[in-house]
Amino acid sequence: MTEPFAPFIAAQRDGTVLTGRVVTEVPFGVFVEMAPDIHGLLVGAKLTEGTEVRVKVLDVDAERQRMSLAQA
Repeated sequence: MTEPFAPFIAAQRDGTVLTGRVVTEVPFGVFVEMAPDIHGLLVGAKLTEGTEVRVKVLDVDAERQRMSLAQA
């Protein structure tokens, strides 16, 4: 099975704007799915699951497979 995160982040840069869907609400924000099995954290957002949202990539941590996002 191919690791989905590596090829996805190779195509992204800080500042890239993507469209995703809120998949999980947590007390400190929401997780947004930008592609199958690719999620990023949108801190402080008060959105409900299923909401489509445009996000800007703030930071990518390839080693930890994490992305920080801001609402675009």
